[in-house]
Parts: sequence; structure tokens; C-alpha cells
Amino acid sequence: MNQEQLKEHVPIFTDPKLLQAILEKGQIIHLEPGKVLMEPGQYIKMVPIVLEGSIKILRMDEDGKELFLYYLDAGETCALSLTCCSASKPSEIKAIVEEETMLIGIPIAVHEQWNNEFKQWKDFVSNTYQSRFQEMLVALDAVAFKRMDERLMRYIVTKMKQHKANELQTTHQEIANELGTSREVISRLLKQLEKKKWIELGRNKIYIRDDFEELISK
Repeated sequence: MNQEQLKEHVPIFTDPKLLQAILEKGQIIHLEPGKVLMEPGQYIKMVPIVLEGSIKILRMDEDGKELFLYYLDAGETCALSLTCCSASKPSEIKAIVEEETMLIGIPIAVHEQWNNEFKQWKDFVSNTYQSRFQEMLVALDAVAFKRMDERLMRYIVTKMKQHKANELQTTHQEIANELGTSREVISRLLKQLEKKKWIELGRNKIYIRDDFEELISK
């Protein structure tokens, strides 16, 4: 990969010296869907920057229950990973590859150095903290203030946009895990949406109407 190709994946970086440093120090990694990239308790050894694909970030409690936080898309990194890197603390999140993904891993040792050396890297880190903080507030608000049916519908919309498709390949149990509830609750709510003809349920699949987002906003 050369500088121009890297810029296409991460447009925020235009400084030739930073681009060259990333290419020299970074390690390009290819990941298949379903790969668990990080578990709670593990120490983070690199700052992952997604070049293609997406990674799902989840929070887990002491009982192993999961709560979906946000996706990492092309050109993005994980604020919680940056925090753990800076504080030399173990990971507090679970990261799962959502679709075929290519990322470049930046060694922790150069992360702090680049904060002082490259303004664009410092801005990238700062912008990451700000955007992820807003996304986690949305996740917190959903848990605290929204009913489960509302959370489920927003979850479906998020998935549609993430995959750019009206067909989701997932199970009721996977959705329940990410929303922090039971499979029975999710199955019941999905059946209600199917009765409204907003979705159609298949075997480990959900088919969604084109105007689903418009319908739930009414």
C-alpha cells in the first residue's frame, strides 16, 4: 500500500510524513467475519485503524451479558482502545469483526510519540474521543429511557445502514445479547413487527421493508 491508497481509506491524514510513518510502523491485518479481535481483560498491543469493513464494539458485564455500543467503520479507530493504550490498562470491551475487514495496527509505543509529533494524529485521536463519546451517550440513553421495542427498531435501522442491505443475517439470540435482554422478548417483538408487515422473518434472517425507518418515525 502506498500513501495515496492510504489517504483513500483515511482521508483525514494528508501529511506525507504521517502517512509514511503509518506505512512504516503499521501492520496491515485481514480479518474474517466473526473473528473476536479483543476480549475484556486482554491488553491492547496496537491502535487499530479500520481501512475496509467494520468491527462491532460491545461492553460486557460480570455475568458475560453484552451491550452493543458502536461500529468501527473505514477510517475510524476505537476510543476505548486509545484510552486503554494511554493508561496501560486491560481492555474493557469486546471487539468482533462484523464483515470482512482490513485494518492497520499502530504499535502502542508510537501512539504517544505521534500525539506530540503530528498534529493530524492528535486531531484524529481527539475527534475519535468526541464522536465515540456521543455514540456511547446514545447507547446509554437507549438503555435508560427507551422501551425495548424502540431500541429494537433503532437497532434494525443501524444494522441496515451498516450493511447497506434490507436483509439481515442474524439470530434472535444474537440480537438479544447485543440489546441486553432475553431471546423470548426479542422473538415476541419481532413477531409484532412481522404482523404489521414491516419485516419478514426467515431462518436466521430478517427481511426489512424499504420504508422501515420512515414507518417507525411516524
